[in-house]
Amino acid sequence: MNFVILGAGSVGFQLARYLIEQKENVVLIERDPDKAKHASNVLDCKVLNEEGNNIETLKKAGITKADYFISVTDSDEMNMIACGLVSSECNVPQKIARIRNIDYSNFQVLHHTFLGIDYLVNPEIETARSIIRSIEGGAVSDIVSFEKSSLQMRSITVGSSSFLRNRSLEELKRTIHADFLIAVILRENEYIIPHGFSTLKDNDRLYLIATDEDFERIFSHFGKSRMEINKIVLIGGNRISIHVVEHFFKSHQNELSFFGKFLHYLRPAKKRRINIIDGDYENCKMLSRRFPEAMIFNTDISDEGFSEEEQLSGADLVIAATGNQELNMVNAVYAKSVGAKRAIALVNKSNYVHIASNLGIDVALSPIESMVNSILKYIRRSNVRNVYSISGGKVEVLELSIEETSQVNGKKIIELKLPKQTLIISLTRDDTHIVPDGELVLRGGDNIIVIARKESVTRIEEIFTS
Repeated sequence: MNFVILGAGSVGFQLARYLIEQKENVVLIERDPDKAKHASNVLDCKVLNEEGNNIETLKKAGITKADYFISVTDSDEMNMIACGLVSSECNVPQKIARIRNIDYSNFQVLHHTFLGIDYLVNPEIETARSIIRSIEGGAVSDIVSFEKSSLQMRSITVGSSSFLRNRSLEELKRTIHADFLIAVILRENEYIIPHGFSTLKDNDRLYLIATDEDFERIFSHFGKSRMEINKIVLIGGNRISIHVVEHFFKSHQNELSFFGKFLHYLRPAKKRRINIIDGDYENCKMLSRRFPEAMIFNTDISDEGFSEEEQLSGADLVIAATGNQELNMVNAVYAKSVGAKRAIALVNKSNYVHIASNLGIDVALSPIESMVNSILKYIRRSNVRNVYSISGGKVEVLELSIEETSQVNGKKIIELKLPKQTLIISLTRDDTHIVPDGELVLRGGDNIIVIARKESVTRIEEIFTS
């Protein structure tokens, strides 16, 4: 397929690199000369250092032959104008735009074609969803959920004093009384699809598949039991924080009956207490008006005169969500050092996720990876329900549905001739989870979870497509 991507920032660059490695045809447009030069030096694709809202530039990029136009600049207005221009001047089947402003990304707009845009992706909303999933799971790990399965995928790092260190998978199965599968091990920037005799080493990052109930048993075994999170401290009052706070305050109101809501005004019901720490005075005033239920602190915790340390020490969870990933990691570590029970940090670089875990940070989430995964899910074929990249994009986890008209319906897995290092790790049939083997016959209506090398994904899609 042919892709034209406007914007070679973090998201555009990572998305382009991924598509190029998938053997797709990619052209990048970037007006910043430094970003354009960097992309040109690193990526094996055509890079135009020009304005993207110009029809001649778009034609030079091959927009008339493009299957997808994806605009991911830092400007919502630029992304909308560019998609509108492409929609009016060219017959591009799919237009995708990154839209950050909440006014543009309301529910109605997200589910309808808007200004010629077929799909809107909001990085803040995608990241907030990841944070909320983690909080609802007790903030013990990141959580990847699947659309047609109650299974989840979570990760954990093997530390030098960890119970997991130097143990084989077979031994773990005997010791931990839970049903789980270790789907992949990341070790020194490489990945391993393990077998029963695989032995875990220091700094290995494990990706496990299990149900929520089994994960509770697993993490309890590691000393990270699910806990009730009542007091949350957010460091950074940006859009991501706003979405998180709105979710919990609105959820609380929705859970109350009519009579409960009436009593709520007379005697406040027990709910999550949320404090927000932000260094911008005007932003703090806005947050105070928007969330009168929250406590807002206009301060900088990195200052020597920071006097709200007790806010962190008494917190069940601290979420470091500023725009600076290094500062987020420092703040999360500091919060835990003064007594915060759990900590979440937002990072951009995928290798920082591993570093954060080694520093004792419970959950590290990447807004860039969340958004790229959202775009990949959209551009995949119709029977691909979810896409998740791990190991910096080297490995993909796909959730696929088997349709009645699929060419694999009625075939044994061993007959599919799947690419090397591809593994069907789970199959859901009539609400029953099955760990498949080569003799299992696939049926229409089955939902499967597949893990594979990134370069094998196109072939996997071809195999499972109708």
